Amino acid sequence: MIDLGLSKLAIIGVVALIVIGPEKLPKVARMAGTLYGRAQRYLHDVKSEVSREIELDELRNLQKEVQETAQSFKDSVENTIAQNIDDVDAAWRDLPSSNAPSATVSDLERKARDFRRKKLVRNSAVPGWYKQRHGGKAHIMSGAARVKKFRPRSSSTSSFF
Repeated sequence: MIDLGLSKLAIIGVVALIVIGPEKLPKVARMAGTLYGRAQRYLHDVKSEVSREIELDELRNLQKEVQETAQSFKDSVENTIAQNIDDVDAAWRDLPSSNAPSATVSDLERKARDFRRKKLVRNSAVPGWYKQRHGGKAHIMSGAARVKKFRPRSSSTSSFF
């Protein structure tokens, strides 16, 4: 703010000592320091308020731009959707009635019945007693266990010969 060198401060101190006197100099210096601190805080507050106002102005301008862009985008999307709906309606009206689906209710009932039957077959579990009686697998066997089970039995008990 104010550029005071060491020589200027010394001259001001000597003049203040002569004018005020040595008894009142510390009190006056304290008062000058507090006034200087208050002035600095006031200037800082004013600067921060001005910068806040500038930022708010920039944000308001940005908000207006974003709203305008969003509105134009919304309008273009609405127009495109309305145009596509009109095209679909026109194409639907232009379809000849002979192209109507030929599936009858009985075909749909048959397909639903077949689907339910196949789903029941896929999801139902076969009881264990039925598997035992008819030779079905009771549980999954690993490859190594299967090899061991079906390995031909040799007459010798030793595995070295």
